[in-house]
Amino acid sequence: MTFSSIEFIVFFVIVYALILIFNLKIISEKVSEKKQLLIKHSILLLASYVFYGWWDWRFCFLMLLLTFVAFICARQIDKNKHRKLFQAIGVIVPLIVLCVFKYFNFFIMSFTDLFGIDNPGTLAIILPVGISFYTFQSMSYTMDVSRGHIKSHCIMNVALYVAFFPQLVAGPIVKASDFMPQLESNHKLKMADFREGIQIFTIGLFKKLVIADNLSVFVDDVFSKPLAFSSLSVILAVISYSIQIYCDFSGYSDMAIGVAKCFGYDFERNFNVPYLSKNVSEFWKRWHISLSSWLQQYLYISLGGNRKGKIRTYINLLLTMVLGGLWHGASYNFIIWGLLHGLALCAHKFYAKVNKPWKPNVVTKMLSVLGTYCFVCVCWVFFRAETLTLAMNVLGKMFIWTPGIVQVFSWTIFAVAVIIVSHGVVCFRKRKLDLDRVEGYYPVVNLNTVWGLTLFFVFWGIILCLAYTNANPFIYFQF
Repeated sequence: MTFSSIEFIVFFVIVYALILIFNLKIISEKVSEKKQLLIKHSILLLASYVFYGWWDWRFCFLMLLLTFVAFICARQIDKNKHRKLFQAIGVIVPLIVLCVFKYFNFFIMSFTDLFGIDNPGTLAIILPVGISFYTFQSMSYTMDVSRGHIKSHCIMNVALYVAFFPQLVAGPIVKASDFMPQLESNHKLKMADFREGIQIFTIGLFKKLVIADNLSVFVDDVFSKPLAFSSLSVILAVISYSIQIYCDFSGYSDMAIGVAKCFGYDFERNFNVPYLSKNVSEFWKRWHISLSSWLQQYLYISLGGNRKGKIRTYINLLLTMVLGGLWHGASYNFIIWGLLHGLALCAHKFYAKVNKPWKPNVVTKMLSVLGTYCFVCVCWVFFRAETLTLAMNVLGKMFIWTPGIVQVFSWTIFAVAVIIVSHGVVCFRKRKLDLDRVEGYYPVVNLNTVWGLTLFFVFWGIILCLAYTNANPFIYFQF
């Protein structure tokens, strides 16, 4: 069940209707606020496990295990009983689960290849969908309690935090200190929240079905056999993938944020026009914001951050990005991707320290944005290519002009046009509102007006007309 499927629409309507029934005045007057909150959380928790079990019900027990570990550890930390021991358990157990299911075979094969040992064989392990996300969430809860950001909560709230279905499979990674306080009050369903949430969901749906999925046809074709295509086609495919992964993942995040908003919960923005970044440091403040902030707060700072000297700062930064790359998948390609971004972050940090601050002009800003985008695109090659050999073939085609099949995909032209127009709008908005920097936003209209409703339904018509009809899973489901 994915956000872009008919099954999810039916699922959402049923869950929303069940909660709405208990919001009706005739029922809510007879039920206390505390019981209303318990009923709502029970419905959402059951719905979350149904949503996750739709893929494979067996892994619901794995998520339940991580929930109980986080709950017990947080309770003991709050009581100050063997605090350090339970802090360690709350982090180590999720990491063990993640390593066994996601990295065990990779580490075994890497070890045997490194030392020339006969491969003892690998385990036939199914990768649970979304495991990287809910393991991070369970760790976040334990660490936030241990750092005093929040107090421990009842098992119901902890279970709902870990399993809440809008962000369960592919994020955004919601920190416990941000979400748990929202569970303490009764967020009744409001039409204002529904109208805003459904529009944010629709924006994400457009990104996914119309742009990302249509681009996937061209991208998959070129990346499967790059040597058969001309350098121009390969470059266009790399540009297409940069737009595909942005629209695919930010589209999922928008849909998750929209669904949560419909139920009265607020998630932070996960993408903020990242391709307008003037350097790699700014890129990581705009791209997958929930992951980059998680890595900074829980990994980079835990390693020592910038508190242990210059050399250690660069090592911590590099190690954080390499582990961030490995988090995406058990592959050398992801390690290289993380390493490249880590080196770029270190280089920018060093450059910023040795150079005096100066105010760049418009041309310099544009060149900085273009340079950052080109670097990110080169890195995306390692992220997308299935093997290191294919990645090197793509890079070879990009930097050494060679002939081959010339294909200018029409959806690439359409996607580039949409990106340019939408980014142009936010730049114009920055100037009009005199903002400090370019900020993305959700163009939500007033659905109480005829004009607003017309725009909304026209937009839905465009989606239905242009949507890619073949089912295409979200890219981040594999992580």
